[in-house]
Amino acid sequence: MAEFHISSNHRWAVSSSQSFISKPNGSNFIVNTDEPMPKLYRTARISTRSLRYYVVGLQNGTYKVELLFAEIVMDDTPSWTGLGRRIFNIYIQNQLVERDFNTIAEAKGSKKPYNKTYKIIVANNILDIHLLWSGRGTCCIPAKGTYGPLVSAINVTPEDHFTPSPTSSSHNERRAGIIVGIAAGCAAAVIILSSIVYLHLIWTVFKYIQILQSKVDMLPLCCS
Repeated sequence: MAEFHISSNHRWAVSSSQSFISKPNGSNFIVNTDEPMPKLYRTARISTRSLRYYVVGLQNGTYKVELLFAEIVMDDTPSWTGLGRRIFNIYIQNQLVERDFNTIAEAKGSKKPYNKTYKIIVANNILDIHLLWSGRGTCCIPAKGTYGPLVSAINVTPEDHFTPSPTSSSHNERRAGIIVGIAAGCAAAVIILSSIVYLHLIWTVFKYIQILQSKVDMLPLCCS
């Protein structure tokens, strides 16, 4: 299952994909909380597999990318519900910047804001931020499908002093064309990834059946 959203000014786009087996919060990729915390952190976008943000039409140069996190689904209580671990990788411009990122561990608890800041060079007018489930962590605490990336907000600010470029209809059309290309690529990637996961599950079930069969064959034959 996948969704693709584009901002009204065609500057931001986000691709969300999740497992067809586990769908947290139904088909909704947005979660929220009433916890007493800064408003910006009370809502988050989630996925069991991949969240990918694109900023297009940027002037080439150096930017500060700030990722805002707060774990608002899992908790860190002493009970069994506090055993959940959300772990994922973070890529910016296709470069791994965080491996096995765990918001609760970094923020020293759930429902606590935590920010990560990176200095990034844009060379092709596009900024690519990808949060990807690494296959690690828990999957079913406090509920089935509770895993994968979660982010509250993203802030991008230029480090260089850019001269504002005039906005024209041709420039907007170019942005739209770039986003259409990105959307097509994301759709193809989701199909390929889903196929791989499906084949892996089939292989796992097949191996499990083989193991059970071997154990049955080893049982002694009895008669009375």
